[in-house]
Amino acid sequence: MSIYEITLLIHVLLFCYWIGADVGVFYSSKFVVDSTLSQETRLTAAKIMLGCDLLPRICMSLMLTVGGVLSHYLGIEHPIWQMIGIILLGPVWLTLVLVLHFKHNASFIPKLTAIDFYFRWIMIIGIIASCIYAYTTGRLDAAPWLIIKLLGFAFLIFCGLMIRVNLKGFVSTYIKLFSNSQTDEDNKLMIISLNKVKPWVITIWVVLIFEAAIGIAKPMF
Repeated sequence: MSIYEITLLIHVLLFCYWIGADVGVFYSSKFVVDSTLSQETRLTAAKIMLGCDLLPRICMSLMLTVGGVLSHYLGIEHPIWQMIGIILLGPVWLTLVLVLHFKHNASFIPKLTAIDFYFRWIMIIGIIASCIYAYTTGRLDAAPWLIIKLLGFAFLIFCGLMIRVNLKGFVSTYIKLFSNSQTDEDNKLMIISLNKVKPWVITIWVVLIFEAAIGIAKPMF
């Protein structure tokens, strides 16, 4: 296999594991909020949910790097500094994701979580700005569909942030599950929080499928 074919395969796998694991996260979350289940069952479901949740985060962190390399093989030229940035983005973002997941009890995690939050906003703004630049200068005239894919990815990051913002009630009650100290009000808050994020989760699935369709069709508009 050529480097292009290997990169394309990774790109497809990232898409599959992203949407597949995301469905698993959402499905298992229903058992976490079910107050009729035992504490042990709910905690087991929570462990499954958190384990599955790592995969979409990994896929998102690597997608821009893989996509950027693919665009190079499709004939989109990048300045050296930009290509270096594209290649480094994936490992750096992935490291941030893994540290937040596996070192969640460390004292520096609150600060790192805030950094991650603002980093994602910077990514959104940066992607939108680059798309505006590409559109106005004609840089992507040979592959205008890439602008749609990039904007779609920026929107996916935004959806993830909205999930994080609306999931606070879920997280606060989840912590209480460990000591079995949650109340009926906590359980209700958990369900309300999950219902708030449901539209954003479904939107992510729809946008991911749309992104895949654009990548296959490559419309020239």
